[in-house]
Amino acid sequence: MSVIDDKLKLLPENPGVYVMLDAGGQIIYVGKAKNLKNRVRQYFFNSVKTEKVMAMVKNIADFYYIIVPSEIDALSLENNLIKKHKPRYNILLKDDKTYPYIKIDLKSVFPTFTITRRIKRDGAKYFGPFMGGINVHETLELINLLYDLRPCDKVLSTTKPIKPCLNYHIKKCNAPCAFYEDEKTYGERVKAAVAFMSGDTGDAEKVLKEKMLAAANAEQFELALRYKQGLNSLDKIKLRRITSLNKFLSADIIAYRTDGIYSAINLLVVRGGRMLGSRNFSFESATFSAEEALSEFILRYYKKGEEIPDEIITAEEIDGEDLIAEYFKKEFNKSVHIICAKIGVRKQLADMAAVNAEEHLSVAVDRIKHKDDMTVKACEALKEKLSLSRYPKRMECYDISHISGTDRVGSMVVFIDGEPARDEYRRFKIKTFEGNDDFKSLQEVLTRRIERLTTDPDKFPKPDLIIIDGGKGQLSSVKEIFDFKGVSDIDLISLAKREEEIFLPDKSLPVVLSHRDYCLKMLQRIRDEAHRFAITFHRSLRGKRSLSSVLDGVKGLGKVKAAALMERFKDLSGIVSATKEEIMQVDGIGENLAIDIIKKLTEEGLR
Repeated sequence: MSVIDDKLKLLPENPGVYVMLDAGGQIIYVGKAKNLKNRVRQYFFNSVKTEKVMAMVKNIADFYYIIVPSEIDALSLENNLIKKHKPRYNILLKDDKTYPYIKIDLKSVFPTFTITRRIKRDGAKYFGPFMGGINVHETLELINLLYDLRPCDKVLSTTKPIKPCLNYHIKKCNAPCAFYEDEKTYGERVKAAVAFMSGDTGDAEKVLKEKMLAAANAEQFELALRYKQGLNSLDKIKLRRITSLNKFLSADIIAYRTDGIYSAINLLVVRGGRMLGSRNFSFESATFSAEEALSEFILRYYKKGEEIPDEIITAEEIDGEDLIAEYFKKEFNKSVHIICAKIGVRKQLADMAAVNAEEHLSVAVDRIKHKDDMTVKACEALKEKLSLSRYPKRMECYDISHISGTDRVGSMVVFIDGEPARDEYRRFKIKTFEGNDDFKSLQEVLTRRIERLTTDPDKFPKPDLIIIDGGKGQLSSVKEIFDFKGVSDIDLISLAKREEEIFLPDKSLPVVLSHRDYCLKMLQRIRDEAHRFAITFHRSLRGKRSLSSVLDGVKGLGKVKAAALMERFKDLSGIVSATKEEIMQVDGIGENLAIDIIKKLTEEGLR
């Protein structure tokens, strides 16, 4: 502790960020402080600590700090460092489940509602998330039924009309694309639809019933049935309203529970006065108190700023709510009120979240322990069993996929602390040679990967362990590249599928682990994920090449339109089974070109 003792004496009283390191130099915790001296000394001298904090302190071999001008700068820097390094003892929320939203870009011509799972800071309006029994597709259908909005997402022109598609003929659209209605009339209905999505259900039931009766009287029974289904969807939405809630309330309600080591959070989602559902989170965190844990959770959960509601209601006081609100305003230009509920309906919601958090904690502890065995503890054990030079926090696995040397691709998947980090997966096309040679393919992929260590370290950070899908031959070919490039600070192994043997450089005999061993199971997961990712990319390339060869020679079908076809129908079989009207819905493809495409497919014997 002498190094730490010396540093503790020199700590400044400025605001800043502190970074805790283990004996291997790995970052294990990042924190912010209004006063670095007071805050960091707490870890080593304060006798009141949670069990998780004490466990972390035992692993601290060193630390460093960064002085910043203000608390808000410390908050911003802390967030950036946690995103980059993903320290083990910080609260890390996995993007394992994304909920759908309904989006509308009011700046577009004849704007339309679409479903998305990715929210961007693009000026569009987003409604959601949709969870807990409200079907997003039913809701979208309901909007279009109520307000006669176009169901397609084509980019339209204000000067060039196009021929109406099938939706017009089956009365699912008024064909604004053909200028059968003007922008002003359409815009008024869009405003009404936005109000509906914002919580004003108003006369929606009356409008649907009138439309249903009119369709039935005209003996348009299929259309009348669609309006009846719309009424059922509207009933589901109304059932989610809590009568005592203001219809304009859009809030997330958050409650935290912990047993000192494991923690759980329940988040209730209210939009437009309607309860949309809830999410549960379980994790381990090295915070001193519930106030700090809630503060850190809020910063991690809203890390991109897209889902920040008007209010964040908590069941407990949090640490620095004004600072967080200021940070959201500065970082995301979003004003939010952070409230610890004391009375009224907000207190009722907070109590509901607290009950759910308590329940989730009671059932989550065993699952967290099992997950820990399969991930972090498996990484720790792997270091010992394979005599690795460091804890394998970031593991990368590589695989090659092709058929007889065509459409050759390589995949790189990344696991951090034993769990997949899908945002960091990468794909490689083999470019430097022709033919079927997995060894050369691996050498090309790893050469390009190693070069990225210096040219693009932020996007391609240095791994602790590289895993090759294959046996001793594949491992040796990659080791040649390591030696040629002078790489000596990255561990390297391969996993052979048949006997599940683990090969290490310069070792003649493989390491064989029990099939029940969590270390082997983790290696199998990353190897199988690399194989799946490579196969998916290979099939995508092969599908595009097949489309190109089949439709080669169709006049007017260039690369852009062919790519749009693939984007719409996913593969050649989807295009083969599509109708002329469905093909015409692809951007840039009119009736004549659709007929030519169908004719070509027929000539090829595919239709």
